[in-house]
Amino acid sequence: MEDYLQGCRAALQEHSRAQEESRPLHVVLGNEACDLDSMVSALALAFYLTKTTEAEEVFIPVLNIKRSELPLRGDNVFFLQKVHIPETLLIFRDEIDLHVLHQAGLLTLILVDHHVLPRSDAALEEAVAEVMDHRPIEQKHCPPCHVSVELVGSCATLVTERILQGAPEILDRETAALLHGTIILDCVNMDLKIGKATTKDRKYVEKLEALFPDLPKRNEIFDWLQKAKFDVSGLTTEQMLRKDQKVTCRAGTRVAVSAVYMDLEAFLRRPDLLEDLNAFCQTHSYDALVAMTIFFDAHSEPVRQLAVFCPHVALRMAAYLQGNTQASRKKLLPLLQEALTAYSESMKIPAGQPEAASSEQVDKGLDRAGSTLTPGLSQDEDDPPLPPTPMNSLVDECPLDQGLPKLSAEAVFEKCSQISLTQAPTPALSKK
Repeated sequence: MEDYLQGCRAALQEHSRAQEESRPLHVVLGNEACDLDSMVSALALAFYLTKTTEAEEVFIPVLNIKRSELPLRGDNVFFLQKVHIPETLLIFRDEIDLHVLHQAGLLTLILVDHHVLPRSDAALEEAVAEVMDHRPIEQKHCPPCHVSVELVGSCATLVTERILQGAPEILDRETAALLHGTIILDCVNMDLKIGKATTKDRKYVEKLEALFPDLPKRNEIFDWLQKAKFDVSGLTTEQMLRKDQKVTCRAGTRVAVSAVYMDLEAFLRRPDLLEDLNAFCQTHSYDALVAMTIFFDAHSEPVRQLAVFCPHVALRMAAYLQGNTQASRKKLLPLLQEALTAYSESMKIPAGQPEAASSEQVDKGLDRAGSTLTPGLSQDEDDPPLPPTPMNSLVDECPLDQGLPKLSAEAVFEKCSQISLTQAPTPALSKK
């Protein structure tokens, strides 16, 4: 794998120098979340296609994030170091201009671990030659090409199957280790009680272990990767907020919802926190920031807390302990979107302008929001699509979220409406 990746970088440099004389470039592109499954699937599939193509073609794996964002994927960084693959050999989205290549007629694109391009990449759909994914297909948005989709726990399982069925002799230990660990992490250590792993996931984990008996034990690799995934030590406040973030927009109000993998009290004690939060919102033009903190208590039970940072008085609420710890961000986002819509209609305050609304006005806005919320509504058509979040995340549809009571919109906003805004100790952030 390491030699192959060195060849990819050399091929890309040669392609840039050749310009008009260049041959088409084959790119294997992972999804925008660039979680471990997306990264490993792109690397392994591109490796397989290069090794098995008769013509002297190179398939280049591209990680669909900027290079500067890699530190936010702790499990990716850890695993690359574990298998001794230098980060310098990887190619990131900001190091290759896919749109220029496409306009020059020099791009062939293969999508792995996703099948819907974001609106900003819609023009690239014409270049998509193949899709490999493991989530339900969206027929209206899927490119008109060969599509291979199977509902398994990890896309890396499908890549492993393709390699072992097509050319098992090319599989080296580095690549096998990457695929093996990724499937185990995605399938929550193949836990039958969780039910994430399918028969095919288990089959190919066992095949990899049979081919390479010295692979790490399942419990060990799962614990390593799970710990690395949620490790935020060494990250700045901005990096913490960007590590696992969604953005929602309603009626001109932009709100970021960020997962923060630590106790809220510890987060609030970070030096210069208010300045950092204010800079974060200003830099990215957010009207408010919802921090959804997640950590484990002494009994290894998940604890979720919410805090809202906002320079606009009428939008500001407070932090509180989230009683239903199974309510993921996917459940919270629709409630937040509808609250923003109801708030905007009731307040009629221009977006992006701080104001000093009365508590009575805010209570009316919240009461209206609480009475009109309906979960599951989609975003406005003008909103950019949200990037996919790793399915084993503790934030969205995690293994802990299995058939437990749903989040009640009325309960959320009743609690919020009981909080007196006039008692906020700072102009931007309050906590209860």
